[in-house]
Amino acid sequence: MNIIIGADIVPTKTNDDLFEVGNAEALMENELTHFLNTSDYRIFNLETPLTDTEAPISKNGPNLIASAKSVNGYKAIGVNLLTVANNHIMDQGEQGFFSTLKLLKKNGIDYVGAGENVRTAREPYVFEIDNIKIGVYACAEHEFSIATENMAGANPFEPLDSFDHICELKQKCDRVIVLYHGGKEHYRYPSPYLQKICRKFIEKGADIIVCQHSHCVGCEEKYLQGTIVYGQGNFIFDAQDNEFWKTSLLISVNEEFNIKYIPLIKKGNGVRFAKKNEANNILDGFKKRSEQIKQAGFLEKKYAEFAKENIYNYLLNISGIRYSFFMRVLNKISRGKFIVFFIKRKYKQNKVLKIINYMDCESHRELFLKGLESM
Repeated sequence: MNIIIGADIVPTKTNDDLFEVGNAEALMENELTHFLNTSDYRIFNLETPLTDTEAPISKNGPNLIASAKSVNGYKAIGVNLLTVANNHIMDQGEQGFFSTLKLLKKNGIDYVGAGENVRTAREPYVFEIDNIKIGVYACAEHEFSIATENMAGANPFEPLDSFDHICELKQKCDRVIVLYHGGKEHYRYPSPYLQKICRKFIEKGADIIVCQHSHCVGCEEKYLQGTIVYGQGNFIFDAQDNEFWKTSLLISVNEEFNIKYIPLIKKGNGVRFAKKNEANNILDGFKKRSEQIKQAGFLEKKYAEFAKENIYNYLLNISGIRYSFFMRVLNKISRGKFIVFFIKRKYKQNKVLKIINYMDCESHRELFLKGLESM
């Protein structure tokens, strides 16, 4: 048995024509195409709606879209199952969402992690290989794509529900795979809270958890009898040209549910196998980070440093103040010190304490969010 778990496949302006005509050979080198074709089952993440009608929703962040014809590319790559539990599947509203599901069904591609309401969105997908019944559960962190009782969208991660879903699925299946769409973009480690979530999934019966969404290769944790992968990068997503988006991992799962990692390199607007030195560099970094997170206190310290680097951008974004050209120049000249000075003057200690209170206290946070939604 050889199950392949890949990351994001998203057509962009540089390769949407290749997707539309189903030119897998141009998107992937021949060796990679052969490898996928000879595997037993292929799971990837569809992080864009497939529709010819633009109807972008109001949200924070970009609204992705790919043409209806792009489904030919997914079909040519040989995808069996797509997870649609992510933060972009509702980018073009319900029309884009239902267009996507209709196209997948028409082309014989199964999906998991979304539905016409939260009840159908949380349904797992079960398949069988060599008399081994495998359940796949997909969920996403709360952004602008989440299903509700009366609205279509992605299956939300809910601590009071999601762990029970895994217990129920494990009773029906020999093995359980969780695809969790969450974590911070361009951060190669889990937050302490994300680690708790993934470990709890293992405790409830999951065998493998793959955290997608970070757009970079992260690290691995062996916990109890399970494996957690904190970030595998993208598969085909030609949107940014930085160190994070250039490398990725395919996950190969055998009949014992042991994992093998296959390093990939971005090639133009497509992807290829990493060559020997490239592969060693990718895997060495992955292994190093996997060892680091075993150290007591490492994750907490690393995440605190990461949070300190990002907090001023967060506060600037919610301040309502436009980041003008003049401010950019001053910040560049001061090597980032201007924004720190500016934010510290605007957010005095009493204001910071109020924000902490509203964000940290469950009752305040729930009411605050519900109130914002009503505006």
